[in-house]
Amino acid sequence: MNIINLIRYKNLILIALVQVLIKYAMFPAFNVDTTLSTFQFIILVISTVCIASGGYIINDIFDVETDAINKPNKQIVGKTIAKDKAYNYYMAFTFIGVVTGFYLANDVNRSTFFGIFVVIAALLYIYASFLKPMLLVGNIVISGLVALSLIVVGIFDLLPTINMQNKFIQSSMFEVIVDYAVFAFLITFIREIVKDIQDIDGDYNAQMKTLPIVLGKNRAAKIAFGLTIASILILAYYLNAYLYMQTIAIIYFLIAVIAPLIYIAIKLFSAENKKDFKLISRLLKVVMLLGMLSMVVYYFII
Repeated sequence: MNIINLIRYKNLILIALVQVLIKYAMFPAFNVDTTLSTFQFIILVISTVCIASGGYIINDIFDVETDAINKPNKQIVGKTIAKDKAYNYYMAFTFIGVVTGFYLANDVNRSTFFGIFVVIAALLYIYASFLKPMLLVGNIVISGLVALSLIVVGIFDLLPTINMQNKFIQSSMFEVIVDYAVFAFLITFIREIVKDIQDIDGDYNAQMKTLPIVLGKNRAAKIAFGLTIASILILAYYLNAYLYMQTIAIIYFLIAVIAPLIYIAIKLFSAENKKDFKLISRLLKVVMLLGMLSMVVYYFII
């Protein structure tokens, strides 16, 4: 049970679910040509999930001191799992993820795609060991990697099949994935700032330079508020520009995504204590899930 919690199984389920939705909800809806068989797609999911698991583990290994302050009741590494054993788990998950990525890249005759998995694994280690204490750099990197977990499906499943006849529809589909990746980036980035506000005590003790430490909790919360408002405006523009004829899609986004974001913005403006920011962090995760579930809507409206 400790190892399951260590690898953040709920987050891994969300990553796998989003990739499944792209493959089996969005792609059939737009009737695009795809590369990956079911087996190859499973390999892609396994590779992504294993590398992400390694990332969570190495992050906890480097966060032992801060976790002892920020979340002593949930700390795993250094308490229920020794550091050395956790590092072995990290090596095992990362190795499996990179090797399966190597197999998949060669199986679809795109050996250069293997570099994606190496870069992701390397960035996760560099983030945990070096980038995390730096102002906003770590937040941007981790948000970018979340976005990349969506884009990688398009890279492997769409790009190899592009030809002169299907270039327009394939490229358009890839752009839709990128749009979702941008949404994932924004929500994750806001959540990373909120988490930094939650963890300010432990991070300060570890001499990190997170946004709330440099600017203060109130200013960091106001920046998160501004980013949330910006996300709402971007979504509103997107709905008006691309989905204005799809009533069902508009209703879904208004109720399931924009309305909760408005509530989150209000909470961010008035949040004061750790409990408030913990609630906001959870709500942002729910918004992320609901936003990704909108892919199912395309299956019924197109």
